[in-house]
Amino acid sequence: MPEPRMSEPRATNIPLLRPEQPPERLARETARLAGLLARIVERVTAAASALSGSHEFLLAMSTAMQENERLSALRDRGSAPHPFDRLAMLYALSPVETDLVLLAGMPEEHEGYASVMRALHPRGESRPTTGLAAQLLCDSAAERVLLRQILELGQAVRSGIITLVGEGPFWERSIVLADALWPALLGFDAWPAWLAHTAATSSVDGLDDWLNEPSVARAANALRDPEPRLILVTADTEEIAAERALAIAAHAEVGAERVTLPPNMGEHAEHVAGVHCALRGVVPVITVERVEGQPAPATPTLAHFPGPVMICVRRGSAVVRGDRSVLTVSANRLSSRAQQRLWSTALPELGAASATLASRYNIEPSSARAVAGDVRSVSRLQKRDASVEDVAESVRTRSNVTLASGVSLVTPAATWDDLVLPPDLMRHLREIVGRLVHQGRVLDDWGFLERRRGARGVRVLFAGPPGTGKSLSAEVLATTLGVDLLVVDISRVVSKWIGETEKNLADVFDAAERTQAVLLFDEADALFGKRTEVKDAHDRYANLETAYLLTRLERFDGLAILTTNLRQHIDPAFTRRLEFVLDFAEPSSVEREALWRCHIPPRAPLADEVRLGELAALYPIVGGLIRNAAVAAGFLATTDDGPITRDHLVRAVRREYEKAGRAFPGAPAGSAH
Repeated sequence: MPEPRMSEPRATNIPLLRPEQPPERLARETARLAGLLARIVERVTAAASALSGSHEFLLAMSTAMQENERLSALRDRGSAPHPFDRLAMLYALSPVETDLVLLAGMPEEHEGYASVMRALHPRGESRPTTGLAAQLLCDSAAERVLLRQILELGQAVRSGIITLVGEGPFWERSIVLADALWPALLGFDAWPAWLAHTAATSSVDGLDDWLNEPSVARAANALRDPEPRLILVTADTEEIAAERALAIAAHAEVGAERVTLPPNMGEHAEHVAGVHCALRGVVPVITVERVEGQPAPATPTLAHFPGPVMICVRRGSAVVRGDRSVLTVSANRLSSRAQQRLWSTALPELGAASATLASRYNIEPSSARAVAGDVRSVSRLQKRDASVEDVAESVRTRSNVTLASGVSLVTPAATWDDLVLPPDLMRHLREIVGRLVHQGRVLDDWGFLERRRGARGVRVLFAGPPGTGKSLSAEVLATTLGVDLLVVDISRVVSKWIGETEKNLADVFDAAERTQAVLLFDEADALFGKRTEVKDAHDRYANLETAYLLTRLERFDGLAILTTNLRQHIDPAFTRRLEFVLDFAEPSSVEREALWRCHIPPRAPLADEVRLGELAALYPIVGGLIRNAAVAAGFLATTDDGPITRDHLVRAVRREYEKAGRAFPGAPAGSAH
């Protein structure tokens, strides 16, 4: 029967292994141990039928490799270090420990080795035992004592390269290789299934100033030095911290791999992650998966990793453990000028709009690169030039945020034409936009508010009766800035359970920062009200919630809008931290007429008898009620199958007065109602 042949390989991104790559080296090393193992099998074959043929197999494997050993060794000279050699060197493994690693990997190397191990194992497992290792590697009782010490306390065990498993006597325990380590030693990009890892793709666009900061430059130098150090990178999110850590590694021209550890897996998971990074010759960039509703996980140490380690955490959540010397790097948000350079590089075709993009979207280089890819894809698909609106759509799609209960993300549509407000109020609203758009010149070029926390944020209070345009104004600002509006339902965010409100608020601010949205706390009295005198535990925790909110609002770098119907109920500590406090009064008669015209579309059939000025003068109601009345009148006219008449409008206004519990001023002269 002819020997089966592999089909011709297709064009893929997987590199084909050449004859002298890692697999042959490990095959030679395991064949050497096979020769030693053959002697043991020879002694027990007569008493164990399960080992029939094993002796011949082991000798054949050993002999076949010995014939090619000299030629292979010559070909290996001058080549890059083998992953196995790199691992042994970095962890300072003794010759006995390297043999233990090879012995543990033999079942993975060939099914014949696995069969022999199964036959020799007291529990029938396809693994070598500590007793088998003693028979292979020890010639005296003293050597067995030394081997036990290595298996109990040696570097290979402490670092997680090998593990002893199983109950019962020590010499019957199994020697197990770290998850996915053998295929990794063979040269494959294999990782444990439970370990999330990402290829180190990073961009340094827009990070020039940050990379030149002293703490960042010091961290880059530490990556080039073999001394074991812990470089703690902190940011608003673990994702941003990891992106910046990879950027530091790229800047230092050092290989790095981002690894996300599952929660609550303990130090063994850290050790295995470190082993996989070490054999690849890369610096581990570590994050820990967060569990919703759980406290921040413990900061990993990778105590036995032989070199620098980068740990990425959310700012304020790190608890540093271990004996490594620590360097801290803070991944602060990029300045407006840095953002402008970033967008100019990522989307040169929109270079004229780079300042606008920088003022709207403060994102990381990798995110900007992904957005640029989306924008170009849409441009090619629709055969048109890229636009700022394409950027907005991509940022919105890629925000990847799960909104908590009581929070809704609104895509704004209102424009300045929809607002009917006094000129002074309109001017203040435009000043809010200017405060965000012109940060590059005022804060970066001129140096205002240097090193002040939250300097790039704008905090605003809209105060006034219901229906006077507060929420609509917030939507117009979001439309002008080209971002979404994140609306917070205060009643669902505030919890009766101690500590839950702070957690809900943290989720709200995180969502606003991830989506780059305008944050709107509608009817904020309950959350931003005056602190009370402490009479019981609930008062104390309510004041703690207020204190937390003050701190979080102060360092928020976006636009946060608070609306209230009762300005006097807002805590003065909040108003001191606000850049704008705008009062929305009930509209004048002239403004009410403009509101009627705004809310009755030009296409709506309006009877000649309707005088909007008359309605505005007679009914002093706010814009929200005018909108409701206009819509209701339209439906009344449709029911009567005619145009919108004065009677329809008066009936609709009367209904709004009744809903509000107010006395209706009466119908105009000559009206049927």
